[in-house]
Amino acid sequence: MCICSSASCTSSTTTGPSQPTQQLDSGGTTQTEKRHSQRERVIMEEAKGNSWIILHNAVVVTMDPQSRVFRNGGIVIEHDSIKAIGQSSDILRDFSALAHQIIDLNSQILLPGLINTHVHTSQQLGRGIADDVDLMTWLHGRIWPYESNMTEEDSYVSTLLCAIELVHSGVTCFAEAGGQHVSGMARAVELLGLRACLAQSTMDAGEGLPASWVTRTTDECIQLQKELYNKHHNTADGRIRVWFGIRQIMNSTDRLLLETRDAARQLKTGIHMHVAEIPYENQLVMDTRKANHGTVTHLEKIEFLQNNLLAAHTVWVNNTEIGFLSRAGVKVSHCPAAAMRMLGFAPIREMLDAGICVSLGTDGAPSNNRMSIVDEMYLASLINKGREVFANGNTDPTALPAEKVLRMVTINGAKSVLWDDEVGSLEVRKKADMVVINPSFWTMVPIHDWISSLVYCMRTENVVSVMCNGQWIMKDKKILNINEEDVILMAQQASSELLKRAGIIIPKRMNIL
Repeated sequence: MCICSSASCTSSTTTGPSQPTQQLDSGGTTQTEKRHSQRERVIMEEAKGNSWIILHNAVVVTMDPQSRVFRNGGIVIEHDSIKAIGQSSDILRDFSALAHQIIDLNSQILLPGLINTHVHTSQQLGRGIADDVDLMTWLHGRIWPYESNMTEEDSYVSTLLCAIELVHSGVTCFAEAGGQHVSGMARAVELLGLRACLAQSTMDAGEGLPASWVTRTTDECIQLQKELYNKHHNTADGRIRVWFGIRQIMNSTDRLLLETRDAARQLKTGIHMHVAEIPYENQLVMDTRKANHGTVTHLEKIEFLQNNLLAAHTVWVNNTEIGFLSRAGVKVSHCPAAAMRMLGFAPIREMLDAGICVSLGTDGAPSNNRMSIVDEMYLASLINKGREVFANGNTDPTALPAEKVLRMVTINGAKSVLWDDEVGSLEVRKKADMVVINPSFWTMVPIHDWISSLVYCMRTENVVSVMCNGQWIMKDKKILNINEEDVILMAQQASSELLKRAGIIIPKRMNIL
């Protein structure tokens, strides 16, 4: 990445498109002086009635197309957007007289808000209910009984609890993987101040479905999602978007798949779907739908693959199917911890080499337990380095380097949720979604390489403040819009009552006295 300093970066303050260098005029006044004077007048005019915040004296990791990192950078925030970014000295010179608040970050690191592209927020109350079981037991015996007995209030409390953990790990935007009661999720997201793509879990076929779900028709599945879109899309000051959700191919008819594709295309929104999770899924598709290989091959055959599809996990795919995904512009959410727990090694290097946009997700609490995207960065790099031995017979410590992993949780995450025009990097006119990292804790000291330290050393303890849409939602490790202790108490009670309704009994592992 480009490490910018006053000596090495000739265009140190960015307020819009860069301008060519100007020379002295015939009267001896430099064009630079004239430009500064004109710019000051423009800035003063623009500042009238506006509330500007300056953050300065920070290591600013922009994740912009030039991969710029300012050693001593500053940023100007106007309402919900970034007004300017550059060297601290230039930012303070040009904007301090007009700023309503100036914050010295004392050499902390400023990152774009992190993006979690696959998380089941409504499953947070089920943390620990399905540990050490196979996927079908996990699904039919634990998760579906849990989800089918949820109320909207349960979904609200579960999303609050999940979002607390997301924010503490630096997340400002997430993609809901598909759960129950989107209205409850939306209430929680609006209250906390996060950004989210919400989706209802949709199924119209398959074995093992709870009785209350079996009666849903394809028409009802499509209509429900359209109603949720009309009710919640672009609400909460534009922070909430509604996507269509397909749980998985084993519980979807081709009609549901194709009508979902068409409805999402018509509404210009995305589709979130679990894809090629386990070998059994591929075999079932081959047996029942006469596909040559599995899920991705069948989705290609029916022309379901398109650039608004976010395919979660995508573990069991071959090189031909990677080609299908790449040509269609499908995005992939890689969830390292959940994959290692139940699914297997996803061919992430091959996907990236094929030009597929790969991002990171945590999955839900019953399949990961930890909702820290910071942990997922660390795991993603190590797991994919280790996979090289399995795939090629040789070690390769250079596989999935730190800068690539950091892109996966920032700009690649934004592209995956179709929001990269506004988030994913610190750039002028993008939304002010950002995270302050304190590298002075024992977890990150000493720092010799900022980028590698963010991926291999950073922990949630280093995340101190989080801003979304120009508003602080966490300052000095304290979430501002809710009382965390109250949510924890609500979650404990709601979880206990939900498991009773669902009839879920967790087996004892040891001799509990």
